Amino acid sequence: MSAKISDVAKKAGVSTATVSRIINNLSGFSEETKIRVEEAIRELGYKPNAVARGLVSARTHTIGVLLPCLSSRYSSQLIHGIETEAHRRGYSVIICNTDRNGERTLEYLRILSEKRVEGIIFASEWVKEEYGRYMLDLSIPVVLVSTYSDHFPFPYVRVDDKQAAYTSFKYLLDKGHRKIGFISGTSDDPVAGAPRIEGYRKALAEYDQSFDEKLLVYGDFHFESGASGMEVLWNENKDLTAVFASSDEMALGALTFLHGKGVNIPGDISVMGYDDTLDAVMAVPALTTLHQPVEEMGICAMGLLLEGDDSNSIIMKHWVKERNSVREL
Repeated sequence: MSAKISDVAKKAGVSTATVSRIINNLSGFSEETKIRVEEAIRELGYKPNAVARGLVSARTHTIGVLLPCLSSRYSSQLIHGIETEAHRRGYSVIICNTDRNGERTLEYLRILSEKRVEGIIFASEWVKEEYGRYMLDLSIPVVLVSTYSDHFPFPYVRVDDKQAAYTSFKYLLDKGHRKIGFISGTSDDPVAGAPRIEGYRKALAEYDQSFDEKLLVYGDFHFESGASGMEVLWNENKDLTAVFASSDEMALGALTFLHGKGVNIPGDISVMGYDDTLDAVMAVPALTTLHQPVEEMGICAMGLLLEGDDSNSIIMKHWVKERNSVREL
């Protein structure tokens, strides 16, 4: 069986993108790396496909972007950052809405390959084995946004979700709140679900507060699940003083439910979101939220992709953006 570019990358201890750049006489690697890759090529008897190399040299100045949802404010701000930086550098983007569907995601990856995109930004979804293998075999740069991979050597741009959730709950606890409801992503979501629940538990433990399952409900980061999650918390926990939602959109759902019940915010219950999108600014009252620099993350991801530094991942800073939806007890 003939060797593949991914075999060369594994043997040389580099990414397939680096192997591709060396094969095609591009920049972005050290002399030591080049020697290591060339040795791996010789040892494995790897034969680069001449047709594929010709296609690589035919520049398209196009980048593919895969997102699980395009309708959220988070996605629109991320895309704005990506597109702004791409345009500044003379590139265009193809936006793909995967809808968290495996077949659809793989189909989009196939289409992007046919379009000969020069790089891929994969955002806000776990990199499943089949996605990672496909992207590796494309032999083009890949950057992850708001996600990461334990198995594939793709650089990423994201905040530390566990620490960000811890920061959020610590803020509420410092304000004197002890009965804090949490509208979370699902516990089996390794990107923005489980890490934020871990941050929640860490903050509770630090303040000697026991974990209460009745204070935790699950949503899908969208408005409707925020409203339904708030309804469950409201019905089961009459002594709530605060609610934290894992997205601004879910926080808006919680606000809407509470307004319908005639609850004063923050007088009766404080509400806090996550993301700091325009939704938080336009909410009534304006939403206190965990700020992650969404647009800047898009700009940074595009920069990483086009500069070819696949060894550099970036953890962005986060902080609490105070507005009018949280009070001190």
